[in-house]
Amino acid sequence: MKIDPDDKSKIQTNFQKLSGLKKTGEVIDLDSIKKKEEKVEESKKKRRKRISKDVSKPKDLAKKFNKNNKQNNSNQKVEPTSDEIQKQIRETLEKLQGKSSKSKGAKYRKDKRDQRKVQSEEEEALQEKESKTIKITEFITVGEIATLMDISSNDIISTCMSLGIMVTMNQRLDSETLSVVADEFGYQLEFIKTDIEEEQDEVEEEEDPKNLEERPPIVTVMGHVDHGKTSLLDFIRNSSVTEGESGGITQHIGAYSVTVNSKKITFLDTPGHEAFTAMRARGAQITDIVIIVIAADDNIMPQTKEAISHAQAGGVPIIFAINKIDKEGANPDKVKESLAAMNLVVEDWGGKIQSQDISALKGQGVDSLLEKVLLEAEIMDLKANPNKNSSGSVLEAYLDKGRGYVSTILVQNGSLKIGDYLLAGKTSGKVKAMFDESGNPLEKALPSTPVSVLGLDGAPQAGDPFKVLDDEKEAKMIASKRTQLGREQDVRTQKHLTLDEIGRRIAVGDFKELNVIIKGDVDGSVEALTDSFQNLSTEEIQVNIIFKGVGAITDSDVLLASASEAIIVGFNVKPTLSARKLSEKEQIDIRFYSIIYDAINDLKDAMEGMLSLEMKEESTGEAEVRETFKISRIGTIAGCMVTSGKIFRNSNIRVVRAGEMIFEGKLLSLKRFKDDVKEVAKGYDCGIQINEFNDLVEGDIIQFYQEIAVKRKL
Repeated sequence: MKIDPDDKSKIQTNFQKLSGLKKTGEVIDLDSIKKKEEKVEESKKKRRKRISKDVSKPKDLAKKFNKNNKQNNSNQKVEPTSDEIQKQIRETLEKLQGKSSKSKGAKYRKDKRDQRKVQSEEEEALQEKESKTIKITEFITVGEIATLMDISSNDIISTCMSLGIMVTMNQRLDSETLSVVADEFGYQLEFIKTDIEEEQDEVEEEEDPKNLEERPPIVTVMGHVDHGKTSLLDFIRNSSVTEGESGGITQHIGAYSVTVNSKKITFLDTPGHEAFTAMRARGAQITDIVIIVIAADDNIMPQTKEAISHAQAGGVPIIFAINKIDKEGANPDKVKESLAAMNLVVEDWGGKIQSQDISALKGQGVDSLLEKVLLEAEIMDLKANPNKNSSGSVLEAYLDKGRGYVSTILVQNGSLKIGDYLLAGKTSGKVKAMFDESGNPLEKALPSTPVSVLGLDGAPQAGDPFKVLDDEKEAKMIASKRTQLGREQDVRTQKHLTLDEIGRRIAVGDFKELNVIIKGDVDGSVEALTDSFQNLSTEEIQVNIIFKGVGAITDSDVLLASASEAIIVGFNVKPTLSARKLSEKEQIDIRFYSIIYDAINDLKDAMEGMLSLEMKEESTGEAEVRETFKISRIGTIAGCMVTSGKIFRNSNIRVVRAGEMIFEGKLLSLKRFKDDVKEVAKGYDCGIQINEFNDLVEGDIIQFYQEIAVKRKL
């Protein structure tokens, strides 16, 4: 229907057709936008055509392929030359290193990465090398070096034995031995010294032969317990040393100087008990000649063999003194035969080793023995320079109540005078007084002279080397530095509880520890006790020596024992009054000993008491079933005859039929006639009812046994 525009009855609308979108004040022309889009599409199509211009048609491609194929067939493949290969490798490396295409910044970053990589590799190599290098001080024991190398002490001891050196866990080894042992396990040792010590080592030069003078020989007397070492020295010195020793056994190293035919000989007496291995070893290290005493009525004992090995390891000449030839049953030839079996042939049998048959009690053959010692010394041509600062070894040290620390030292070179500044191990001091073995005061001690010295600020360890320095300040500095190094060493050698150890303790089950504090009168005894106690350790009980020292038992020892739940062992020492009161208050067990055997046995008994009891089965008797009675509501009653031993109502029982056990349990009742009884002896009959077992038949054997707790032994 068409609307008439002139029709006034209709309302005319006034509208305008939209021509496009509007911006502010502008009209957006959609047609121009469309044209632009069409132009872009056309340009894309043109670009595609331009790319496709290079693409050949299928026919052209086939022609090209055939042409190339003919060329390949006609021309053989040419192998690249070595120069071309090297050139390609160079180009590839240059590309990898960023020399060709990368920017300077990329090249710099690449170089930095390479440097860091090389540096880290060098650090790893250095760490690996350092892990096999151990820094140690000169004060180190077998146990400590084992901890540092993280291996067992037994491995080191067996290695030393294979090298011909007998050692114990607490024995300190010299630097040469330590280096050899470490090398066996693939480690290198670096010995730490103070700067002043290193300077002194550089200053020390070889002695001028013109300054050397003849010195007395240092002779060590070794041998088994009770073979007559001290009795021999008694006769030589015309005194009774044995009266002062506990039970007639030498507990310390004694040093004595005697005159024979206007010539002096210095004697060292070392204990023969097996616990004093370390002390005997030190005796062999500082000696010139070793006299090994063997009883003619006894065999060559293990301690004697050990003494021989110490002397051989030190390269020291041996003289055998075959003692007790006046005793019944003495057979010196048997001893010589045993020595020959050990490749030790004496002169009497055509060998090179000197020997002498003696009687230490009667003095028979002693003069000949001393002449042989002087002869050996003359051959060795022993000399020293008396006109220089003294040096030597510490034999023993102890704390005297009135005089302070007393050190027994052996002067090996130079002359020691009152007023000298002495450095011995971790201690230092000025020599205030000197005494010989008889207690007589001395002003000067020449080479090969044993003396007791007052003035050191502590007790040096037996075997420590000593030297005289010109400056007291210098001596104190070295001593304090050594103490510091020793503390660092203790921290590094302290064994921590590892997961492996925890696992082992869990596997063992009832694991216990026994903490011990040892205080003694002299250092040698303390070391010997430490060694013996640690050797008592087992898988179930471990003995820990948490502290050892020389001197009286003090309050600090008691407090340490209280904190660590330890027992205190005093060897020839007593506690102070305040320490005794404190120990009573803290309930700390303090044991006192004067003989090493008693201390070892008591500790062993204490450890056995800590062991869990072992249940052991003990058979009491047997009964044979002769007749059975089945009673309703009660069960089977067996009429039995006791065939052996005695049977008890509270015993455990086993029922055996035709040699095979069929039941194990307990009795319900045991009767004689109508009465309940506790036991029935052999030859009597009885009525037996077994708890929860009614299948008894005639001929069954009922075995009775009891479980008893038995104290276990180490």
